[in-house]
Amino acid sequence: MPLVPPRISRRHALRVLVAVLVVLGALTWWLKPFGPSEPEGELTFSTGARTGVYHRYGQLLQQALGQDMPGVDVTLVTSEGSQENLKRLATGEADFTVATADAVAKYQHDGRPGADLLRGCARLYDDYVQLVVPAGSSVQSARDLRGKRVAIGQPGSGVRLVTERLLTAAGIDPVLDITPVSIGIDTMPTELEAGRIDAFFWSGGLPTNAVKELAERFDIRLVQLGDLVEQLQGGGSPARYYRTAVMPQDAYTRARNTSSVTTLAVPNLLVTTARTDPELTERLTRTVIGSRDLVGREVHAAQLVDLRTAIYTDPLELHEGAGRYYRSVKP
Repeated sequence: MPLVPPRISRRHALRVLVAVLVVLGALTWWLKPFGPSEPEGELTFSTGARTGVYHRYGQLLQQALGQDMPGVDVTLVTSEGSQENLKRLATGEADFTVATADAVAKYQHDGRPGADLLRGCARLYDDYVQLVVPAGSSVQSARDLRGKRVAIGQPGSGVRLVTERLLTAAGIDPVLDITPVSIGIDTMPTELEAGRIDAFFWSGGLPTNAVKELAERFDIRLVQLGDLVEQLQGGGSPARYYRTAVMPQDAYTRARNTSSVTTLAVPNLLVTTARTDPELTERLTRTVIGSRDLVGREVHAAQLVDLRTAIYTDPLELHEGAGRYYRSVKP
């Protein structure tokens, strides 16, 4: 006599189905923390002047982050530069930014609010300090700026910080011995071209588009600053972050320089705070390093981002999330 399987009531089948779903739900919940998760939410990145390298770098990084972290909405906010960027981070107005190492050191040295919260993600590329004058100017060094109308950068910028130190090292009072003009790279070129200023200082990656475009329509010359580096370095922290550097003649092919120009350079750091989520920071740092070649096609300075040196974010402690990334790619 053939065996007849017992009939399962609908109620019993429903109970079994519910039990299975509960188990699967619990298992999914238990496994979720151990699996990779995609960052979501909003992120604010403080950049710089619209015509400066910081902002263009931020635009290209925004595109790369859109591909790598589609769940994160990245907002770019322009700024006067490094000093304002650090203030925004410390007060929670921004999540990430780029700032020069000397500006970071000054922020810490001055004991500014939130200085203890700042953390480094990567050392990026170096800014080169550029003193730009009309080609026919008599200015051959910063010492020759006495009595001139000089654009020194906006109050919250990194260029303002280094310019005031350079002028002091040259024996020039930044307030009394020149006519200081507090403008940024977005207006410096047109003011020089119009003859309303005699010179301007800029600190940025090579080449800076605003300077390059000025050289294409107006005869300019870059003035050496190498004679002041040693004196600057003797000032201790944060001036110890300046190093002697050389701007090659072809950095600005249309400038009226017959040879390379000696100047000073300072590292740029990708900065966040201890409040930022480690997983988000790890992913963003990965994108920064991974997008070097893509970003570098337009921001040539970004080609110098190097995995071997990126981890050195002095004077900042490395963020926990960035540290995870560097350990994951360590050979």
